[in-house]
Amino acid sequence: MAPPAPPSGRRTLLGRLPLPERNYVAEALRTETVGGVILLVAAVAALIWANTFGSSYTSVSGFHLGPEALGLNLSVSHWAADGLLAVFFFVAGVELKRELVAGELRDPRAAALPVAAALCGMAVPAVVYTLTAVMGGGSLSGWAVPTATDIAFALAILAVIGTSLPAALRAFLLTLAVVDDLFAILIIAVFFTESIDFLALGGAFAGLAVFYALLRAGVRGWYIYLPLALVIWGLMYNSGVHATIAGVAMGLMLRCTKREGETHSPGEHIEHLVRPLSAGFAVPLFALFSAGVTLKGDALAGVFTRPETLGVVLGLVVGKTVGIFGGTWLVARFTKAELNKDLAWADVFAVATLAGIGFTVSLLIGELAFTGDDDMMNDVKAAVLIGSLIAAVLSGVLLKLRVRRYRTLYEAEELDADASGVPDVYEQDDPEYHLRMAAIHERKAAEHRRLAERAGAASSKPDSPA
Repeated sequence: MAPPAPPSGRRTLLGRLPLPERNYVAEALRTETVGGVILLVAAVAALIWANTFGSSYTSVSGFHLGPEALGLNLSVSHWAADGLLAVFFFVAGVELKRELVAGELRDPRAAALPVAAALCGMAVPAVVYTLTAVMGGGSLSGWAVPTATDIAFALAILAVIGTSLPAALRAFLLTLAVVDDLFAILIIAVFFTESIDFLALGGAFAGLAVFYALLRAGVRGWYIYLPLALVIWGLMYNSGVHATIAGVAMGLMLRCTKREGETHSPGEHIEHLVRPLSAGFAVPLFALFSAGVTLKGDALAGVFTRPETLGVVLGLVVGKTVGIFGGTWLVARFTKAELNKDLAWADVFAVATLAGIGFTVSLLIGELAFTGDDDMMNDVKAAVLIGSLIAAVLSGVLLKLRVRRYRTLYEAEELDADASGVPDVYEQDDPEYHLRMAAIHERKAAEHRRLAERAGAASSKPDSPA
């Protein structure tokens, strides 16, 4: 059941989700939360390893393997960034496709909020970084580093601080991250492609065409698609375009609409299978070989004195918060939409602060932006970690201030008093729900009458207490 429209007919921002969307979001966030905790552990392990046994960390991450003849003799860290993250971006592509055809982005009016919030949440951090770099005389190469949000890390922080966000805020955060990933992919494709091998790129496009044709023909079998996906990925890598783009393209090709007799679309089914691999293995392993930042000497203090690193920190902490909150407010202002009466603008501000946690994609863009300058790359990674940590602490404090309200809303959203498997808030217009509840109350009333009769009989006995 959709939430009632405001009296004036104005649209509700961050209103109640339709039941199928609510179930999808709940399942997706459960997986991402577990993956986020693993990601957090991997990041801490990388920092400890790099700062205690630095030589072994460098040796392992720099160890090369793969067929030289195919141009794929890459270091372990390179395989993690270009290979494993292709799995992450594949899931992002499927998520985006599903949102466009069956989710929040299907309706242009509903899509206005996450799109505007994501765009502002990427533009403002880029502007903050650029202004900081210009005023400090630093490099502008890292303008895109603070533009990305890491949904898994954000959810891990929520799990650690024990805050159960209402469904509307959880869905907003997830959809925001999906749109954020889309624009991050475009940034990588457009701004970090230096030279193109058109023969390899043509081969990748031909492979994608075969992939698409097989999907539309209804051909099934992982043993067909997995080898084809590896060929497409290899060709995309050798073309000069970042190899993760291949993952996105294949994800976008999956059908995410259900046909008659289907419980889940093929896209949802495959995403359900691959998401745990992405969240629980691919992304944490990338973090293990990318978050190993050396934090010795004045490295931490230097983050706040170099214009590039200060720009990253300010972009994540200030730029993300101002951008997402401002984008959401502008949608409310110019579309005359009303914020969900159960929420406050302070909640939007807290979630905007939480979105300043930019880990996975920010680390990837940092590597691409400062390739060849190991010292600067190390410092920028340190800035990403520190900026994300500051955003996590600030958002944790802000969310804790509203934790009782969130817990009340969450419990009300999850309540299933009639044990039908559907939360009660979605059954208020269903006569069968009210009949089931009436039967439950009648049984309880009968039990209380029986207990009252027993208590009355006991009180009438001569030796009963006065």
